[in-house]
Amino acid sequence: MSGVSLFNNARNFKANNTTFNLSVSDGDALQYLHKHSATGAMHDSEERYPPPLCHEGTREVVICRIEVWYRFEIPPEKKIMWVHAPAGYGKTAVAGTVSKKMESRIDLSFNPVGATFFFWRTSPERNNPTRFIITLAYQFTISIPELAPHIEAAVKRDPMVLNKALEVQLVKLIVEPFKSLGELDNIPHRLVIIDGLDECIISDQESRVEKQYAEDQERVQVRVLELIRTLHSHKLPLCFLILSRPEPWIKRHIESKSFQFITDTLDLYQVGDHLKDVEKFVRDELARIAEGLDPQLGDDEEWPEDYTMKLFLQRTGGHMLYAATVIRHIDDPYDDPRQRLQDILDGEFNSTQDLTHSTPFSSLHELYRQILRSCPQANRATMVGVLEEVLTTRYSFQPRIKVHAALNVLDRLFGRPPGRGMKALRPLHSVIRLSGEDPGSSSDSLFFYRSSFAEFLKDQSQLFPGVTLNYQKISGRLLLGCLKSLSAITLDGQVCEQHVRFSLDRWSLFWIKSNPIADPDPSSYLKALLATDLTACFVKSVIAPGIAEHGMIYCLHQLYHPTQNLIVRDTPFSVCAPLVQDGLAHLRSSMDACFRHVLDPECHTVTGNTMWFAAIPGPLSYYISQISEHRDVPAFDNLVQALRSLLEKDEWLFTELEDAVHSMASGSEQAVLDMFKRARQDVE
Repeated sequence: MSGVSLFNNARNFKANNTTFNLSVSDGDALQYLHKHSATGAMHDSEERYPPPLCHEGTREVVICRIEVWYRFEIPPEKKIMWVHAPAGYGKTAVAGTVSKKMESRIDLSFNPVGATFFFWRTSPERNNPTRFIITLAYQFTISIPELAPHIEAAVKRDPMVLNKALEVQLVKLIVEPFKSLGELDNIPHRLVIIDGLDECIISDQESRVEKQYAEDQERVQVRVLELIRTLHSHKLPLCFLILSRPEPWIKRHIESKSFQFITDTLDLYQVGDHLKDVEKFVRDELARIAEGLDPQLGDDEEWPEDYTMKLFLQRTGGHMLYAATVIRHIDDPYDDPRQRLQDILDGEFNSTQDLTHSTPFSSLHELYRQILRSCPQANRATMVGVLEEVLTTRYSFQPRIKVHAALNVLDRLFGRPPGRGMKALRPLHSVIRLSGEDPGSSSDSLFFYRSSFAEFLKDQSQLFPGVTLNYQKISGRLLLGCLKSLSAITLDGQVCEQHVRFSLDRWSLFWIKSNPIADPDPSSYLKALLATDLTACFVKSVIAPGIAEHGMIYCLHQLYHPTQNLIVRDTPFSVCAPLVQDGLAHLRSSMDACFRHVLDPECHTVTGNTMWFAAIPGPLSYYISQISEHRDVPAFDNLVQALRSLLEKDEWLFTELEDAVHSMASGSEQAVLDMFKRARQDVE
């Protein structure tokens, strides 16, 4: 066969965890390992800068307990310590402070921090264990130099180890290299710090639907614990500091027989003098704010007065999160901090309530209500609308997008003037991340400093009269905004604007969430869908650089099932039945046209466009599975014709695509074989 190959100069391509023709030469193994590591999960990564740390002079008892347990040069009897506390009690700050303090030791001949991994639920690299073992192994090559050549050799022997089960990676990349060193008793034991285990929520990055996250998290978190226990069982010179919320399944597993005799447990909330720590933090922060006060804004009396300080400390009840939220609220360059603090202290509150014995966030929730009440009445309706939007989309944006850019996307989708969303949330700067930086805490998501405020907003019983959030309504408006944005996409055009790229990636997920067919009149959604060039949208999902394929994958998963179809979603559709049928036909015909387009090399003007090829196998394997299972003969014949045309133009490319698709076709291998066999037979 003849034809211009798209891969004249290509080597070692990768398609969705499927690697072919792969080899790692001398000197490249560690670089290859680094490339596959979750570098953002390391304690000193740029992604985490500035890292959350304990306020100077606080949490000293907790940090001392950890240091006494670790003992640096003498291994502890129990080499695992689990530090737990509810959300908002500074576990990540403790982990960061321990990492920094240990690395700064100059009296040791070795770096006591062997490796760190900070899980984070909103990061695709850090909310699952896919790169967990790889990242630890890479850090060991740096912290334990004598281990580097053995880990390097393991990677060179079998580069595919980075794609194998985590349990296999653990043995090949960590256990066996350590054993290759011979006698391990003379090697100083290193500390491995694993923070936010409860933030590990996805067991498999590929093909996950959001509703399944809750089903995954218990299983995947226990799996990580078992990986740690396995490492411990090999008697390596490693100690493990694990920090997490006390989720029932984590607590139950650590209290099981396999863990209880090798694990020290530390309840962060029960250790140390919280009132003293909070007082230290509050006095230092108020002194800092006082230094910047304009003398013309008030009298010459020293601020804060003793009475104000005592009342503030009493209100905190020893809760650092409450204190930090108040400080952030009053530290406003556009207002008088003294008056802001006084408004908080003068707010409605049950003075007879004993905060030290209240539910952990009762005082914090009252503070949240006060902050919401402080927003101007004229701005409140817009503010509530934007809050509904950020709650609905808080896990939907791509990693590392700036807050102002995300809010601009929402402005475009909801038809607001640019910057209006940011302005509406300005009074909530103490609880909503508007600057894009957070120097003192870990983030629950793009918008929220802490998950507690998001959970507070979701509980309608916590809000005050006149403020309600309607998530179902906002999901529908969001879907319409996305569909309107998609109408600008054509096969020949470029997808540049952020709100269009966002819509392309997420529209199908919002369709599932909002379930518009359940609406009394779903015609507006269906008409907007029919006005969209879905073929162009699906093609861009495959070939456009930097655009994820979530939207296409969701559609592929639910392309044919009568009751689970993307458009129908378990809902009778007696209303607008002809429009529904038109929508279903539009979805299927667009998917068919998409694959016929992307399988034609002549449709791609850039010779050697390896990104195009790398993106095809995953969606194509799903599509073959669907049309085969549901016996869509026209779609099957069309796809065979497209593959036949590819074979005629470039036999090598056809063969590489066949191998890649077959390796990904879990459960539908025979369908893939039949499809490609039919294409070959027709040509012969």
